[in-house]
Amino acid sequence: MRELEKIYDPKQVEGKIYKSWMDGGYFRADRNSGKKPFTIVIPPPNVTGQLHLGHAFDMTIQDVLIRFKRMDGYEALWLPGYDHAGIATQIRVEEKLAGEGLTRFDLGREKFLDEVWAWKEKYGNRIIDQLKLLGSSCDWDRLRFTMDDVCAKAVREAFVNLYNKGLIYKGKRIINWCPKCTTALSDAEVEYDDKEGFLWHVRYPLSDGSGELVIATTRPETMLGDTGVAVNPDDERYKHLVGKTCILPLVGRELIIVADSYVESDFGTGCVKMTPCHDPNDFEVAMRHDLPFITVLDDNAKIINGGKYDGLDRYEARKAIVADLEAEGYLVKTEKYDHNVGTCYRCSSDVEPISSEQWFVKMQPLATEAIRVVEDKEISFVPDRFSKIYMNWMHNVRDWCISRQLWWGHRIPAWTCSDCGHLTVSKEDVTVCEACNSSNIVQDPDVLDTWFSSALWPFSTLGWPDDTEDLRHFFPTDVLVTGYDIIFFWVARMIFSSCEHTGEIPFHTVLLHGLVRDAHGKKMSKSAGNGIDPIDIIDSFGADALRFNMITGNSPGNDMRFYVERCEAMRNFANKLWNASRFVMMNLKISDNKLPRDLDIADKWVLSKLNSLISEVRDNFDKYELGIAAQKIYDFIWDTYCDWYIELSKPRLNSENEQSSETAQRVLLYVLTEILKLLHPFMPFITEEIFSALPHNEDALIIAPYPKASDDLNFPEEEAAFEIIMDAVKAVRSTRAQMNVPPSKRPKLIIHAGSPDVFLAGSEYLSKLAYAGELVISDKAPKSTDGMATAITGSAKLYMPMNELVDLEKERIRIENELIKAREGLKRQNDKLANEAFVSRAPTAVVDVEKERRDKFIALIANLEDSLKTLI
Repeated sequence: MRELEKIYDPKQVEGKIYKSWMDGGYFRADRNSGKKPFTIVIPPPNVTGQLHLGHAFDMTIQDVLIRFKRMDGYEALWLPGYDHAGIATQIRVEEKLAGEGLTRFDLGREKFLDEVWAWKEKYGNRIIDQLKLLGSSCDWDRLRFTMDDVCAKAVREAFVNLYNKGLIYKGKRIINWCPKCTTALSDAEVEYDDKEGFLWHVRYPLSDGSGELVIATTRPETMLGDTGVAVNPDDERYKHLVGKTCILPLVGRELIIVADSYVESDFGTGCVKMTPCHDPNDFEVAMRHDLPFITVLDDNAKIINGGKYDGLDRYEARKAIVADLEAEGYLVKTEKYDHNVGTCYRCSSDVEPISSEQWFVKMQPLATEAIRVVEDKEISFVPDRFSKIYMNWMHNVRDWCISRQLWWGHRIPAWTCSDCGHLTVSKEDVTVCEACNSSNIVQDPDVLDTWFSSALWPFSTLGWPDDTEDLRHFFPTDVLVTGYDIIFFWVARMIFSSCEHTGEIPFHTVLLHGLVRDAHGKKMSKSAGNGIDPIDIIDSFGADALRFNMITGNSPGNDMRFYVERCEAMRNFANKLWNASRFVMMNLKISDNKLPRDLDIADKWVLSKLNSLISEVRDNFDKYELGIAAQKIYDFIWDTYCDWYIELSKPRLNSENEQSSETAQRVLLYVLTEILKLLHPFMPFITEEIFSALPHNEDALIIAPYPKASDDLNFPEEEAAFEIIMDAVKAVRSTRAQMNVPPSKRPKLIIHAGSPDVFLAGSEYLSKLAYAGELVISDKAPKSTDGMATAITGSAKLYMPMNELVDLEKERIRIENELIKAREGLKRQNDKLANEAFVSRAPTAVVDVEKERRDKFIALIANLEDSLKTLI
């Protein structure tokens, strides 16, 4: 048995322990083990990223689940990887080039991609190394990258299959365009912010001079692309104008007035300008009425086809156009107007709706099965409320724009023949046109949305489309852990992609967590100055303290506030466990870990409490209540084991009774070993280090069996009896503390109880822990309690003749204050039980607990009143 260092230093332990796990191959999942598989695929962090608290939170939850399942006898695979992150990575490399005075166009596509791959090789493993510092027990031998050969093959397979089924098409439609990133975005990549703006009311004169229409707009720069005006067909104000024309201010173009049910008569003036190339609704109306399409914004959101405004930035053009409208008498009025503005999720620039030829996935056919598997509970969301959000999105999903105007990413596997115009879509690179055999073909320059490859992640990482042994054994996976903010980005897309390509669900449970916010509830970011680097936290407090802080502060689906102070508290918890372990080891004279047959009442109490804890923690794991499980383990270690059982054992450890001493040693060691196993998924480093120094049979704690409750260690009567003894000790200690009686004073202790046998059985503990001199236990009250201090529990009255040690008047005041508190408690209980809504709706067991609390208050009040009488 190895001696532990006097002080626990995470820096000296964590690296050494992680290396031992790696050397032992404990993270590697063996598909031939015969064990039931349990699989989690990591939400792949960006290749350019570095660990932030959100990652730490997400990865800790996954590691807790994987470690628990590994210890519980499953062949646990946590498959790691990272994402090529198209937009984010390309921007980072372009920024690097800009610092050198270059652009990607100066290099050309091929050399630019060489730069990106070099960037990936230099920085790609940074976040992987940081995940290891956190203790992540991933199967690193199976590390995947969304652009490695395995994933690239899957991407082409999926694209071509969908194209051949008519589920991928190329067409001109309104898409979301980011002028800063200069690429299309899917609907899920657009975030909406409330912004202050203006509503400009503009006069559109009728062509025949008979009047005018007034039209309101928040984007006057887009009026340069107006090709019509729409009114509701049932609007009596405008029925006579349908088919006529009006004049576009500043431009002079005639605009046809059309009737369309899209227009709401009671909104604004009931007239809507049609800008088909820059508004999705206008696009649909234009298609129905054969209106012309005029694009007036280029890829950088500068004006084109706008006459004198050409070349102006969209916002510069807005100012100029508003000024001209006012100068020429077209501007009727300007109103302040707050509205939702779409912004790019990457750079936060305002997104422009632009008509553009892009590649799309046809979503309605794919959504049907993705809806069914959630409706039929084949896939469950934790918490369940998020399933409603998912279902609402899937029922209203629009076709997914999957093409991006980038160079970094999976290039779209489509080639156009320059001679005959035929489009060839192929899983393999194409060199000749399949229609005319011309070699004059050009591959589509665009790449796929990053989320297209991420949508295949649960099965592409296991070798799909090949029929690999890993795919057969570990797929479908079990649990997906991720934030609620990417249900649409990723979760929904994995579900419909898996159903379509494999015919199976990708996972049976989606465990969602919230965002990590600062101590004030604000979102963390570098720009806000409230970001916290988890590596700094690990350096200061250790990985275990960070992990335990995040887990105990969490409940599924809810945001959590991060307090650095709680990391310090968790480090203190680690120190307490370390010191308790050192104490146990210093008092061990045994070399094996085996419980004795004959157990003391205190032994049965702690073992029964441990047994209940094991059962509850397992139940919490089944319900994904990881925070609750962690808190229960914390409370048991701190209170039950350290503060009580170790103190109870000290006299026995030093006893001349060898059997009693050995029994105490064996129970101390057994309970310590079991709580190390319970705690290991949450705090793996310190538990492994302590376990390695204790007598044990397993090669390592990481693969030791997770504790299971046993009927042989269930002692409900002894547990309840010892709780009564503990209540008495607490009551005496509390009374002595209030009167500042030092431990050296050991007065006579008289216990009046209805069931004295319980106290007689625990008399040894009562004498030592309650600092009693002579101990008198009886079912009869003392003849006189004059001059005695009184402590009251629900089971007994305890008297101490301390009239020479305390002020009797102060004792009377103390009891009166206790009586006030007890009466207030009784009132609260009576009020709750008088509440018909509570009594009728709450489970019977919950109501019974409240009744029991009420009865305890009644008994306590009676005891306090009796005690008060003795002092008056």
